[in-house]
Amino acid sequence: MGKSRIYILGGHQSDFAVNWVREQKSIFDLFSDSVIGALNAAKLDPADVQVGHVGNFVSASYTGQAHLGGFFGHVHPSLAYLPASSHEAACASGSMALLAAMADLEAGRYDLACVVGIEMMKVKEPQVKGDPLAGAAWVGKEWADSKAVWPCAFSDLIDEYAGTFGVEKAHLEAISAKNYGNAKSNPNAQSRHWDVSPESFSDNDDLNPVIAGNIRRLDCGQITDGAATVLLATADRAQVYANQHGISIDTIPYIKGWGHINAPMQFTEKRRLADGKTTLLPHIESLFKQTLKRAGLESIEQISGLEVHDCFNITEYMILDHSGLYAPGEAWKAIENGDTLIDGKLPINASGGLIGQGHPVGATGVRMLLDCAKQATNQYQGQQIAGARDMMTFNLGGSTTTCASFVVGTT
Repeated sequence: MGKSRIYILGGHQSDFAVNWVREQKSIFDLFSDSVIGALNAAKLDPADVQVGHVGNFVSASYTGQAHLGGFFGHVHPSLAYLPASSHEAACASGSMALLAAMADLEAGRYDLACVVGIEMMKVKEPQVKGDPLAGAAWVGKEWADSKAVWPCAFSDLIDEYAGTFGVEKAHLEAISAKNYGNAKSNPNAQSRHWDVSPESFSDNDDLNPVIAGNIRRLDCGQITDGAATVLLATADRAQVYANQHGISIDTIPYIKGWGHINAPMQFTEKRRLADGKTTLLPHIESLFKQTLKRAGLESIEQISGLEVHDCFNITEYMILDHSGLYAPGEAWKAIENGDTLIDGKLPINASGGLIGQGHPVGATGVRMLLDCAKQATNQYQGQQIAGARDMMTFNLGGSTTTCASFVVGTT
């Protein structure tokens, strides 16, 4: 990719176990903490940043605060007039901010971008009535009578799998157990100190109550306060950075490939478009293929590990099923063979994912990229994947409406 390479100079993730309202802190405090943390981690001066991008879904609905790009000017005097913009694509908002920052750098407008993904969700009462997250579906047309839109939506995905290929609840429960287990080693995971017994990953109504349909409590990703920030640079700027810090640019992780697909909003239309196809959601398979191709890779087996969007355990199962590791409908083989464990041939969510680590919606795509950059440089503070080289994210919004993916590695 030569001069078009976009490098990741560093970043910062907040502690997803912190409830910022209880700490008597605001969404600005979370934003500022994340930006300053990233600058310190990368050993960069705020004056080096030339443009800002923010990924956020529903800050106005939860906290009443919108227009988050305006916060940069309050973080540090050098950022007072920083050009900035915000990006919304439901749970894929962070990835959209990353893609926009990459485009800015690739166009030559700027050479160093600060990308913040952020969500503050553990408020006493949302500023809007009802479910702030429901707007990621087609309001009034999908799951309109449900008080829990997304558990209902992904319960329907389980039904689709059951009717098309078959799916065993034990395999889904194993995904949740793996991700909670991985989160125990993650110093930023919301659930790292939770006491979740092995018996909880079951159909026990007391330990694991039903939320809606096929979905039980431990099948779900966790609502979380959190932010993640990364600093992206052009190749020329990364070389300057490397020279300043006495390191080789070959040790700095960069974005080797990316993918972005949007499907129709309604889940029923997504399934209609799959008529006659071998996969349940063909656009998910297409995203894997386009991302790997852009990274110069031929197969998912060349990927060292995945950070994927397990908003529910069936979502991780579905993403795995479209990855190409096994034939469509055979993702269960990877689970039974231990392929997705930390020492398997395709570790998935070594961080704990959304289930174990937590899901501050707007932050998730950025957090995934940061985790992958750390894995690819053997700097991950948690379950480090041995010999990790090329890591991959898979972030989605809504019922797989907005989907984005990145491959991160070093030379």
